[in-house]
Amino acid sequence: MESYGRFAKIYDPLMRDVDYDEWAAYLRSFLPDGTKQIAECACGTGEITLRLSRMGYEVTGIDKSEAMLEVAQEKARRAGRKIPFIRQDMQALSLHHPVDAVIAACDGVNYLNSLKAVKDFIRSAHSALKEGGVLLFDISSRHKIETLLGEKTFAQDEKACAYIWKNNYDPDSRLICMELVFFNRVGELYERFEETHIQRAHSGEEILKLLREGGFEAEVYEAFTRCPAAERSERLQFAAEKKI
Repeated sequence: MESYGRFAKIYDPLMRDVDYDEWAAYLRSFLPDGTKQIAECACGTGEITLRLSRMGYEVTGIDKSEAMLEVAQEKARRAGRKIPFIRQDMQALSLHHPVDAVIAACDGVNYLNSLKAVKDFIRSAHSALKEGGVLLFDISSRHKIETLLGEKTFAQDEKACAYIWKNNYDPDSRLICMELVFFNRVGELYERFEETHIQRAHSGEEILKLLREGGFEAEVYEAFTRCPAAERSERLQFAAEKKI
């Protein structure tokens, strides 16, 4: 089943505890002075896209999900922001001109289910960047996926919607299969639908290696800090600069 299809309509209510202001400000702290144009991959419903736009950057939102892009475009329209949103695969970016920064937030790279796919994304971002441009992305860490998500089941119940989330983790492939059942309130009834999401438990070391082999100078941090990533860090932030 398609990921982020009907889920797009209820994604924001279920993510309301995420501090997108903090997230956007954290990303901004890595952007060099003079940064103007940003391509945001896996932009989802555009929460970070909108914030970067309000900061004065020229942002293009990119995602594979048409449903998520429709939500993002409507938000931008209501906010009076002229933001182009395009449907593209982050492994094969096709932009009109090179940009100053490529960004992917909130697990976008975990959805690249092999090291080859990550390598393709890095190569694609390298081609899309100006000399000296920056590539910023985060992942849920291998520790988080293996230990905290692993073979676990979660549930969340809100007024307008609810879900049951069951995980199956394969240690050989390092893939986690997330089976989600949603209940979306429509009038006095609830609409039930399902989605399957698959992510890979990448390690910080293997991604750093790919970045450096791919023409970047790169570092990895514990997300939302400038501290080096640790063994038990749950989210890793990569900051890479295209070599001149």
